[in-house]
Amino acid sequence: MRPDILNPLFAEVQALKGVGAVLAKPLARLGLDRAVDLAFHLPVTWVDRQMVDRLDEAITGRMVGLILTPTHYSAVGSSRAPFRVTCVDRAGDVVKIVYFGRNPGWPRKLFPLNEPRFVSGRLDRYGDELQIVHPDHVIAPEEAATVPATEPVYSLSEGITNGRLRELVAQGVGRAPDLGEWIEPSLMSTKGWPGWQAALLAAHSDPAATAARDRLAYDEIFVGQLALMLLRADTRKRRGVALEGDGRLRDALTLPFAPTGAQTRTMQEIAGDMAQPHPMLRLLQGDVGAGKTLVATMALLNAVEAGAQGAMLAPTEILARQHFATLQKTLAGLPVTVAILTGRDKGKARESTLMGLADGSIDILVGTHAIFQEAVSYKNLGLAVIDEQHRFGVAQRMMLTAKAERAPHLLVMTATPIPRTLTLTQYGEMDVSRLDEMPPGRQPIETRVMPDDRLDEIVAGLHRHLDAGRQAYWVCPLVEEIEGGGDRVPDQAAAEARGAALKAVLGKDRVGIVHGRMTGPEKDAVMEAFATQRIGLLVATTVIEVGVDVPNATLMIIEAAERFGLAQLHQLRGRVGRGDQRSVCLLIRGGNLSETGRARLALMRETQDGFRIAEEDLRLRGAGELLGTRQSGEERFRLANPEQINRLAPMAHDDARLLIDRDGGLDSPRGAAARLCLYLFERDAAAGLLRSG
Repeated sequence: MRPDILNPLFAEVQALKGVGAVLAKPLARLGLDRAVDLAFHLPVTWVDRQMVDRLDEAITGRMVGLILTPTHYSAVGSSRAPFRVTCVDRAGDVVKIVYFGRNPGWPRKLFPLNEPRFVSGRLDRYGDELQIVHPDHVIAPEEAATVPATEPVYSLSEGITNGRLRELVAQGVGRAPDLGEWIEPSLMSTKGWPGWQAALLAAHSDPAATAARDRLAYDEIFVGQLALMLLRADTRKRRGVALEGDGRLRDALTLPFAPTGAQTRTMQEIAGDMAQPHPMLRLLQGDVGAGKTLVATMALLNAVEAGAQGAMLAPTEILARQHFATLQKTLAGLPVTVAILTGRDKGKARESTLMGLADGSIDILVGTHAIFQEAVSYKNLGLAVIDEQHRFGVAQRMMLTAKAERAPHLLVMTATPIPRTLTLTQYGEMDVSRLDEMPPGRQPIETRVMPDDRLDEIVAGLHRHLDAGRQAYWVCPLVEEIEGGGDRVPDQAAAEARGAALKAVLGKDRVGIVHGRMTGPEKDAVMEAFATQRIGLLVATTVIEVGVDVPNATLMIIEAAERFGLAQLHQLRGRVGRGDQRSVCLLIRGGNLSETGRARLALMRETQDGFRIAEEDLRLRGAGELLGTRQSGEERFRLANPEQINRLAPMAHDDARLLIDRDGGLDSPRGAAARLCLYLFERDAAAGLLRSG
């Protein structure tokens, strides 16, 4: 149960003054369902209003505030024509107040002729005329003092104005209690940070309050670190099973090449973890092609040697079936039974698999989320491997470890290189291994950048590539803007349009299309046709970012490459170069490249080091989305932006560790405040541990 002191802050928005069912709808679209959501809804920018007595003192292009007197209204020619109110200042200079799409009765009511009004809005010049379009304040002159020179601007939804939202945010902030301090005192002093309540007030009222906003971001990062440490400690306390194989299966495995030094080191780390009586929690980061699958295979064999079962979880059916085929091929000739279970498996085949898991005759199971459904029972699950860890969050990891009476060892893998600071915030409860060495024989990928005005030349080269018996990918942008307007076409529509155009040139039987709106079976059918070389070109959205392994595909074309994050471009590039043939990644760019876009594409040409790319992606993106896209398992930060995470996460990690190891933990005065902080920022898994003791 949440502590009583926080209850006012967690009240539903309809408990606030002036919020009924109608206003609750636009608030809900913004994710503002409770007072705390409003309090944490920080301004996206600020109005800096220039207060003047006369128009000739004002600067065009800025927000201004001054007293004007309306002299006449424009004649209304049609219902679509803008309604104009001609006004004069104290010196008689003229400005037009313009309203679009409004009933003229509204501006007439706001501006009764010859009665002065205080008007605030952006002053612009249109031809020879000064004008203010849709002013944000029109009030009696005696009320002008109520309009501040500086005002916060919030992200909005249809049905609510900035002024109304500002009033509601003030109510939300007003419910914030004065809480004890959870940050280490010397750090507070060094940084000059205000207390939590004062920081929240300043973040909504002062555009220069960077220290306040940093403090709030730090709070959110700190409590995330603390939650992960509590989860780690809880997992370590749980009863696991020590698994120490005798090597008979691993030694019998015939490999086409010797493991790299990084693979050998990581295998030893994992074997050491699995030999302990508490559950392993290890994250394995490996760039595309670095050999994570071999490391996972050795870990699974170690579990089987020790008399336990292993399970490998993949985020998609395509990837699950790929892992299943790889394991079958790699383990051929060994006395190891491998099975697969996905949501599509039904009837007798499914029942047979479930029976084999329950009686222990199946040693290794590969599948999607279906392998951890309630109906799936293992005789002795000792190791769970999760591939593409960025698709699963902390809650899913906890659910998985709770599946067995004795928590299984857990190895999670990702081919998305993650900067150190993001590793701290997303996987801070885990030990980390990195495969930072590529296996011998891996072909480097040549990366080229070409402008989109050479599209015909690119398509002609693609035609020759397919005629030579090779295959290719063509990845369409996440979204496509319509020229001359702000409309957007969904990514699947962009893929379908490009696919149709390429079919007309290359032949419809040579081109397949895959996008996220297709059903699983539809996508799988196209992917299978591509994998078996029945089609030569796969036109797709980023659904192919993960889990596609077609060695004969040696050309990757990425359209509007400047719209993708660096890490995403790197993942897409990794779909080629998987065989013994030379591969090329062609990045098609638009004509108006930003400096950031130019830097991204230059780095893609320069390096194939995924870890360097990930660090640079974080630096270049600043406050943009992390790692190119928002991942489903990723912890969402409401107050901290990526730049703050990068700067503050190491400090927050050390401070959380200091609280637990030196300052008396959660039973100390600072720890008691940190308990409230866990509830405040809704780290529910950790708060659940507190409730259960």
